[in-house]
Amino acid sequence: MSDERPKVGTVAWIDLTVDDAGAVKDFYRQVVGWQTEDVDMGDYCDFNMNAPETGEAVAGVCHKQGSNADLPSKWMIYIVVENVEESAASCSELGGKVLVGPKDMGSYGRYCVIEDPAGATAALFEPAAS
Repeated sequence: MSDERPKVGTVAWIDLTVDDAGAVKDFYRQVVGWQTEDVDMGDYCDFNMNAPETGEAVAGVCHKQGSNADLPSKWMIYIVVENVEESAASCSELGGKVLVGPKDMGSYGRYCVIEDPAGATAALFEPAAS
């Protein structure tokens, strides 16, 4: 993710969480042309997928383990919200479901994963204060 604080209502990040992130990152590297960069997770590495022309991280491919063990195996968008707890409560009040969290995302901020009334999933992301 960029060092610049993303604006509320924008998509700040996308990633994919799967059982074998190594094989899947290689698939996208070959199909899309993304360059890959290891992201140290302690006992294993997840991956930033970088644009080939700029080297900018544009997506992530993550192992479905540790803090990601309960995430759905789908491409997930992270939509910026002002307050993740309030947005999660609104989601539930309006007929959606909170599937994961809200919980901390390290030094990046807080997030939760929701399912809207139509069954689509997305993450809501509250960036850490700068």
